[in-house]
Amino acid sequence: MTTVAFWGTILGVVLLAAVTWGVLGGYGVPHRWAPAMAILRGAVQLAAISVILSGVITNPTFVALALLVMFSVAGITAARRLGWNWRNLRRVGASMSLGIGVSMGIIFASGAIELTPRYALAIGGIIIGNSMTTAVLAGRRFTGAVNDHWEEVEGWLALGATPRQATLDLARGAVYSALIPSIDQTKTTGLVTLPGAFVGAIFGGVSPLEAGRFQIVVLAGIMATGAITAVSVVASRANVRTRPAPLDR
Repeated sequence: MTTVAFWGTILGVVLLAAVTWGVLGGYGVPHRWAPAMAILRGAVQLAAISVILSGVITNPTFVALALLVMFSVAGITAARRLGWNWRNLRRVGASMSLGIGVSMGIIFASGAIELTPRYALAIGGIIIGNSMTTAVLAGRRFTGAVNDHWEEVEGWLALGATPRQATLDLARGAVYSALIPSIDQTKTTGLVTLPGAFVGAIFGGVSPLEAGRFQIVVLAGIMATGAITAVSVVASRANVRTRPAPLDR
């Protein structure tokens, strides 16, 4: 990287963070520093991981360790968003691992993508990140829906329904809501957005057709992981017997 490119990157990121903070602050949005701090944290982490991965990307052991670290951080982050306790961490971790394991198993076992350390790291990182987001959305939307419709849930319970029966419609709605970002991303790919994996593959010298094949496999993996994760997270929280406390924003 040239000096001009380095300082241009610093300037661009700082200006974008400043615009984000200014817009949120001008509108009086709470936690207006959160996006800027997220950008700063992401920059530091990307710089560190770029240096580390440049030496280990072809080593299966180190790639497996990197994926384990990614998964651990994702699970902890999701659990914190859903109300931190060890029980939530176990539930979220189990839900995410199930979705990730099934999807990556299919991707590599089917031969859709060759199982190499490089591809395992690239696809694993993408799928883990999306699984974390889906887990958070599903859990928060289910808890919010149950809280908002507690009188309805309580009515079903009074009629003899089990907690899972009383919240079934809310659970189904929460799962679908959690999948909306992934659904929209997938169905507009190529028309509205060019995903990073697709663009990165082309910049790396891969033909557009091969990059497109890689990207659709990734998107299908994201959808499958999201579906399994969302259903599992919601199912693990559906045995509601008392009104849940609202989650912190």
